[in-house]
Amino acid sequence: MNQPNYPQQPQPGYPSPNYPQQQGYPQQQGYPQQQQGYPQQQGYPQQQGYPQQQQGYPQQQQGYPQQQQGYPQQQQGYPQQQPASMSAPRFAGAVDEDMIAAQASPQARARFIERTYLHLAGAIAVFVILSTVLQMMPFIGVLTQSMIASRASWGVVLLAFVAVSWVADRWASNATSIGTQYMGLIIYTIAESLIFVPMIYIARTFVGGDVIITAAVTTMAMFAAMTAYVFISKKDFSFMRGTLSVAATAAVGLVASSLIFGFQLGTVFSVGMIVLASGYILFYTSNVLRTYRTTQHVAAALALFSAVALLFWYVLRLLMSKR
Repeated sequence: MNQPNYPQQPQPGYPSPNYPQQQGYPQQQGYPQQQQGYPQQQGYPQQQGYPQQQQGYPQQQQGYPQQQQGYPQQQQGYPQQQPASMSAPRFAGAVDEDMIAAQASPQARARFIERTYLHLAGAIAVFVILSTVLQMMPFIGVLTQSMIASRASWGVVLLAFVAVSWVADRWASNATSIGTQYMGLIIYTIAESLIFVPMIYIARTFVGGDVIITAAVTTMAMFAAMTAYVFISKKDFSFMRGTLSVAATAAVGLVASSLIFGFQLGTVFSVGMIVLASGYILFYTSNVLRTYRTTQHVAAALALFSAVALLFWYVLRLLMSKR
């Protein structure tokens, strides 16, 4: 077959007769040299005029990835800041763990409060059951007589109760073991049941069982009123810490002095202790909303139970003195 005759392509330097007058064009041999130097010189040092203005542009472009490199560093720190600031979106049903209740989500805070008061109700129920069972035992009279036979014996009982209460509070505040927390609450509930044995026995035997019911109803009514006030007003009672500590220390000193010197603590002391117990209820209820963590519902229940028991003790004592 005959091959078609194609026109020859012009060779470098353009010697083609089609361009006889463009003699200056072959002289632009420096342009390929600039193109050859372009891959090696990213800063465009050979280009004048407009290419010189472009020299700064690649440098700015080189700096832009440096700013972009800092962005992933901020992204790496963002998940760490998320639990503390709570800036991340929350999902329905999510529950925060080991967080201050005031800073937790509404769901986690509500669940913490629910657990706290359920454990408080459980502790009160166990206290009532144990106290009732102990009062039905045939040796209850002998036990009461041995506990209050002398000021020394009653002082030993009070010291033992204080020691057990301190240990129970430490265990209940333990955030590493849930079993230890429950053990502290159980031990403290048993200790409260034992120390109430003489008071309840004397009230039931010499005054009348109705005074116990009256004291219990009065105590729960006062507790419910103060709890509702704190929750509705959302007032912070943490400022009472120092005053309560001083008053509690003074009360312990008076009790110890009465045991040593033998004087009686009358109605005024009972009224003062009722005020002190009420202050502790306000203080602990405020702490439930602001201080305790969402994993410390057992410790919060123990603190509230101790204040309720203290209030019940002196309300019952006041009513017995009036009879």
